[in-house]
Amino acid sequence: MPDVSDPTDVINCEPAMRDRLHDLLDRYGIEIVEVGRDDNIPGSFFGEREAGLMGNQLYLRDDTPVHSALHEAGHYICMDPTRRAALDTDAEGDYDEENGVCFLQILLAGFVDKIGRARMLRDMDRWGYTFRLGSAKAWFEHDADDARDWLIHHGIIHLSLEPTWQLRLG
Repeated sequence: MPDVSDPTDVINCEPAMRDRLHDLLDRYGIEIVEVGRDDNIPGSFFGEREAGLMGNQLYLRDDTPVHSALHEAGHYICMDPTRRAALDTDAEGDYDEENGVCFLQILLAGFVDKIGRARMLRDMDRWGYTFRLGSAKAWFEHDADDARDWLIHHGIIHLSLEPTWQLRLG
């Protein structure tokens, strides 16, 4: 069972990390918007520290977890163009898309210096993501074929599990 004793022990979006995320997410046309430490995060579905998403703008505070930023960015990448055009806070999406988003956030973490896939999996467990096999790592390695296949079908990743750096088209 993963150690979830301290859900606050995750990597956050402090300035240097926001710069790394900008370098990654700019490929998708996602704009990072910094929010003041004591301000509410616009477009945050869950509130508190969680990332906000409105259109192509990803709202982050210094205390926003990176896993939340990559998860919300994943929603933007994985949603169809009609929903993307009207996006304001609630990414909606179905079960398959949600699984695809979780899988994608793990893959994208591998392209962020100081994060990587292993740390993303750890942070997801600490924050309380739940998976049938008991941990994000077990899900990713043994139970996520449907999520992988969904991402491939929609042209978001290649068979090699490398991102195509393209948004879902339909």
